[in-house]
Amino acid sequence: GVLKARYELNGRPLNAAIIGPFMTDSSTDHGWAGPQLLRALHQGEFDLYLTDSANRTSLAFARPMKYQLLPVHCLEWTCVFQPGAMAAALLQSKWPGLARLALGPCGRAFDALAGRRLEPPVQPSSSRRIHHERIDAARFAERLPALISDYALRPSWKDGELPRLLALAAEKQADGPLHFGGTYDEAGKMVGCHAFYGQAGGIANLLQIQAPGPHWGATLDGLIAAAREMGCVGITGQTQSRFLPHLFGYNRLFFRYAGGTMVRSRITEVAEAVRAGDIFIGGLTGDRWTRLSSDDFGRV
Repeated sequence: GVLKARYELNGRPLNAAIIGPFMTDSSTDHGWAGPQLLRALHQGEFDLYLTDSANRTSLAFARPMKYQLLPVHCLEWTCVFQPGAMAAALLQSKWPGLARLALGPCGRAFDALAGRRLEPPVQPSSSRRIHHERIDAARFAERLPALISDYALRPSWKDGELPRLLALAAEKQADGPLHFGGTYDEAGKMVGCHAFYGQAGGIANLLQIQAPGPHWGATLDGLIAAAREMGCVGITGQTQSRFLPHLFGYNRLFFRYAGGTMVRSRITEVAEAVRAGDIFIGGLTGDRWTRLSSDDFGRV
């Protein structure tokens, strides 16, 4: 299925489809079901189709259908705060009992012994005139549309749609509760915001982060500081081309392929905006945050 969304291109309204997971019967599917489902979807009323969670099989049959790939957005970045505890947390997700009883204490002991030798992962770049505060979902929803206004191709949230999306996102259970934060300048204006899932002892998971160009570094600093102060052992999130250069200022940070991010549209101007990277995509305008894509229903 798809999540219906409203987009705009320099003020022109567009109907968008955010494509979610495809599911087929493996006993009867011979490799044709996925392409057939996608072709059927293309017969709909949408002006653009987008996804940020395509696996390699989906990439293989979608690219010939004129989907434009956004390589940077396909990557997930991870910043490690406590290496031992993070390794234990990753193993616990696979073998809950074993990791909790044996590996958890070992990880904490390693971090305690190595603490003096390990450089802090965060190298703050923020001005002292910048400060960070926790905010609520309502304040986040109020400010985010203004912070994405410099994208030519962006979502057009209306009639309480964004608060409803945030309420749905808060139902996700895999990574802990949903937290919001804002970055403010010396005049008290919010110049950046973030939303992430996290809890003490776990790996924080970024839902959304946004800032204008000059304030990306400060907003990332605020995000990572908030996760560390909460007691998270690390943080992971989808990469965006606009803040990628700022990530290189952090220690113990690495990247991996997480899901294909791609867009299809017959409208020439839309394709040009995507090619130029002038599109707001991922996070709330993706489907990685949905429970269907992220929660383990065998345990939840």
